[in-house]
Amino acid sequence: MFSRIGAAAFKADLTNTIALCGALDNPQGKFKSIHIAGTNGKGSTSHILASILQQAGYKTGLYTSPHLKDFRERIKINGVMCEEDFVVSFTEKIAPLIEAIEPSFFEITVAMAFEYFAKEQVDIAVIEVGLGGRFDSTNVITPELSVITNIGFDHIQILGDTLEKIAFEKAGIIKENVPVVIGEFLPVTKPVFEEKAASVHAEMIFAEEKRFVTEWNYMHHHLQVTVANNQTDERIQYELDLAGIYQTKNIITVLEAIHQLQKQGWNITDENILKGLAQTKKTTGLHGRWEVIQQQPAIILDVAHNAEGLKQIAEQLELTSYNELHIIVGMVKDKDVEKALVQLPKYATYYFTKAQIPRALPENELAEAAAHIGLKGKTFVDVHIALTEAKTHAHKDDLILVCGSVFLVGEV
Repeated sequence: MFSRIGAAAFKADLTNTIALCGALDNPQGKFKSIHIAGTNGKGSTSHILASILQQAGYKTGLYTSPHLKDFRERIKINGVMCEEDFVVSFTEKIAPLIEAIEPSFFEITVAMAFEYFAKEQVDIAVIEVGLGGRFDSTNVITPELSVITNIGFDHIQILGDTLEKIAFEKAGIIKENVPVVIGEFLPVTKPVFEEKAASVHAEMIFAEEKRFVTEWNYMHHHLQVTVANNQTDERIQYELDLAGIYQTKNIITVLEAIHQLQKQGWNITDENILKGLAQTKKTTGLHGRWEVIQQQPAIILDVAHNAEGLKQIAEQLELTSYNELHIIVGMVKDKDVEKALVQLPKYATYYFTKAQIPRALPENELAEAAAHIGLKGKTFVDVHIALTEAKTHAHKDDLILVCGSVFLVGEV
C-alpha cells in the first residue's frame, strides 16, 4: 500500500488496472467523467466541482484519495460513501484475480470505484488522480474534461526531480480531443503542456488567462472571493465554506472547468455555482482543509504536506489573529522535509510527532531536521499525546495547528 509504505508500492504502468477493468467488463467506459491531476489543490478542486454538479441536479460520483478515517470516503455518490456491503462483495468477487495478478491496493480501489459508479449509473464522476498522472491507475478513463491544477515538487523520487519532469507525468492525463484546463502554470511547465496537448489535438485552456481574483476576504472561517472575467470585466462575488486562502487559486480553475462543461451542454446555472461553492463541505463531506474543530483555543487541521502547501499555510497564518501559535507537525519519509519545514514560522512552539504508519518519519528525525532551520520543540510518539500537551499549554486566545501529513490529520 503506497499510503503505508511509500514508493515501493507504486507501479509504473497500467497493466494491472487494464486487466482488472477488463475482467469487470470495463466499467470505466459506462459513465461520463472529469479527470483531475495536480500537485496541490486537486482534492479541493475535485470536491468543489462535485458539489456544483450535485447542485445542478446530476447524480455525481466522486473518487478521491487518500481517506482520512473511513476507507469508503474514497468512493462517494452525491456526498454519500459507498456501502460496506459493496466493498465486501466486490473484494470477494475479484479475490481470484487478486491472487493471479497481485494488483496494488490503489489499483483495486480504482477498479472498485469504477464498478460502483457504473453499477449506480451516475450521470458524471469526478475522478482525482492518485499520484502523477501518466501511470496513475485512474488514467484508463476517457473523460469529458481533464484538469491539471498546478505543478510543484512532490513525490520527486517517483515523478522526477524537475518541474518539467513532474509536469510531463501530470500531462499524461491529457487525452485525444478532450479539452484540458490548466490551473496555475510556470514558464518551464507551459511548453510541456502545450506539446502534449498539440500531439493529441486537445484544446488547452489556461484558467489564469480567463479570470482573476480582484479581492478576497477571510472572515468567520469563510472565504469571500470576487472574481473578474478577463474578457468582459464582469465581477461576481462568491462565498466558499472552504476557508483556506489557497482556494482563491482553485476557484479560478473550477470556474473555467464549469465553463467548459457548460459549452459541452451540461446544464449548470450561476445559482448552482454559487450554492456549490458555499456548501462544498456540507455537500461532499470534505475535511482537513483549514478545518476548525474547536474554539478557545482554536484548533485547526490542514492536510498540507509539501513545500508549496506549507507555504500557503504560512500565508494563512499571517491573516489569522491569535496570541501564541502551537504547531503539531508530522511528515512521511519520502518528503523533502527541510524544504517543507522552512516555510513555517520560527516563532511558533513545535510539537514533533508521527502518524502510526510505517512510512512516517520518526519524530526525533523530524525534530532534528527542524532544528537545522531553527524550529524548536519537543517530540511525541503520537499525535494525540502531542495535542493533549498543546492544549495544556495553550491559552484560550492561542491557535493550535495540526499539519504536515494527511495521515496525521486523519488520526485527529
